[in-house]
Amino acid sequence: MGIKTYNPYTPSRRHMTGSDFSEITTSTPEKSLVVSLKKNSGRNNQGKITVRHRGGGSRRKYRIIDFKRRKDGIAATVKTIEYDPNRTANIALICYADGEKAYILAPEGLKVGQKVMNGPEAEIRVGNCLPLELIPVGTMVHNIELHPGKGGQMVRSAGNGAQLMAKEGKYATLRLPSGEMRMVPLVCRASIGVVGNGDHNLINVGKAGRKRHMGIRPTVRGSVMNPNDHPHGGGEGKTGIGRPGPCTPWGKPALGLKTRKKNKQSNKLIVRRRDGKALSK
Repeated sequence: MGIKTYNPYTPSRRHMTGSDFSEITTSTPEKSLVVSLKKNSGRNNQGKITVRHRGGGSRRKYRIIDFKRRKDGIAATVKTIEYDPNRTANIALICYADGEKAYILAPEGLKVGQKVMNGPEAEIRVGNCLPLELIPVGTMVHNIELHPGKGGQMVRSAGNGAQLMAKEGKYATLRLPSGEMRMVPLVCRASIGVVGNGDHNLINVGKAGRKRHMGIRPTVRGSVMNPNDHPHGGGEGKTGIGRPGPCTPWGKPALGLKTRKKNKQSNKLIVRRRDGKALSK
């Protein structure tokens, strides 16, 4: 998918870019696979804001994506490639031979009319989904399960792909997009190929209003606040933090503080972290 630029008839338009949607084949989603999406503006079930800077934004419907790919042995035909406002990747509408329809993540190179299949008997071809134990070493995969039958949880955003590095015992070793090396059970499933819409990271938002359309409200720096609003606030002119390190508005350490639990169960499955260090046992 290409990137389009705009005529600079306003200052904000000068550097703005967007997707040209050249791969999109329809703008109308499948009605049976669309549900309403309730806005919560970053609030939890008590109505308290737990994620700041959320709210507003354009209305959108949620497309039900089949991350599990459990309908085995039945070929499906790709009917359309569609835009999904809820994720960076594009999605593909597939129709199985028995008439059932489903949405899947559209990998790079998937075309309308192409056949895809799930299950152990599927070929090693872009868009097919099968267990890791049947995928050759060196293959790029996406939509990877962490627990058998739970559905794909890793490598689902635009342009991402993980490489199958090795298979040993009950586990396969994958190199994730972050550089982390991680072991995943061989019985877990993954889809072949790299997630499409790889140019998404080249888009320049260009203006604040476009962020508001996405449901993201303004973020104010702590250093420009008053001292009663933020630990970084106060002082004449630009001043330093005045503390050993950066803080959140509530005085907790921020920016670089490691929050992963030291005794997390899945630590033993991480061979090498994304910073290149081996994880201490």
